[in-house]
Amino acid sequence: MGVWKLERHGAVAVLTFNRPPQNMLDIAASDELAARLAELAQLTKDVSVVLLTGAMDGYFIAHFDIPDLARIGRGEVPKSAIAGYDRALAWLEQMPQPTIAAIDGQAWGGGSELALACSLRIGSERVNLGQPEVRVGLIPGAGGTQRLQRLIGRGAAYDIILGARIVKADEALRLGWLNAVLPVKDFRNASIQWATEIARHPAEALFAAKRALGLAHRVPQQDLDQERELFWGLVESSTTFKARAAQDEGGRASATGAVQRR
Repeated sequence: MGVWKLERHGAVAVLTFNRPPQNMLDIAASDELAARLAELAQLTKDVSVVLLTGAMDGYFIAHFDIPDLARIGRGEVPKSAIAGYDRALAWLEQMPQPTIAAIDGQAWGGGSELALACSLRIGSERVNLGQPEVRVGLIPGAGGTQRLQRLIGRGAAYDIILGARIVKADEALRLGWLNAVLPVKDFRNASIQWATEIARHPAEALFAAKRALGLAHRVPQQDLDQERELFWGLVESSTTFKARAAQDEGGRASATGAVQRR
């Protein structure tokens, strides 16, 4: 059973992420998302807008699963295993339909980078966004250093990434990180309605407009490759990251053992 649930609301396709307890993205969930987006990209006659949201209270996507990254850094899993995440980001940016991240709560690290690859971002009043990777000895490794500064400006991006700062709804709206802030109450339905207003326009015009707008802001692949090279270098060498990964893996093992003993 997958962790991405697909629903249709008229011309809006809604993909809801449900991976308890904190909606952390892992390798399998990335592969599933990429496959879902590839399928939706072919449905241009029926789907005009794609909306991503989270099922867990207070989370869009908390961040990418640290133990998964650690296994890749140790060579236990090949780097190619994370290719599904790269494909998902590319689909969000390049599929014909405008893509919207509807964020009710936390979107840090890989969760933020997924939202940054979308055409638009809307959040609830309790949203908190961040690229705090330097806290654990890393940097954003999936376009965060590139897409964030293109969206909110060089100075603001430096401040947020180097300071590992978490940004709340009001500031995110002011910076342009969010396009709209909606109430927490009934956020999901309000997000779908917000997306539906866009989907009312002729689909062919939406698709052409997205493509044209992307010409000015698409990140060169060589810049993404350089960022990714720096990221994996830290995954393999950072003692701070290795300590954090060991902590998370230990906590997961303890939780699994407790469940098995019940």
